[in-house]
Amino acid sequence: MLYFTKYAEKKFDILNKHKVYFTREQIEETLKLPDKTGKKGKYLTASRDGIKVVYRKEDEIMKIITFYPAKA
Repeated sequence: MLYFTKYAEKKFDILNKHKVYFTREQIEETLKLPDKTGKKGKYLTASRDGIKVVYRKEDEIMKIITFYPAKA
């Protein structure tokens, strides 16, 4: 199960103001089928198609902390 934190929900609007548009589906797809995974401090990361997602796994829930454009 995927859960977007309040900040992650706001991130869509923040990026839209900078003319960067991602959909929830793109973020979910990045987590489900990443090209690359890693760690950033205490969080996990997943990258795919120019999107990097920072998340935390709690039991069966993947909490999306933030996401941003990344170099492909």
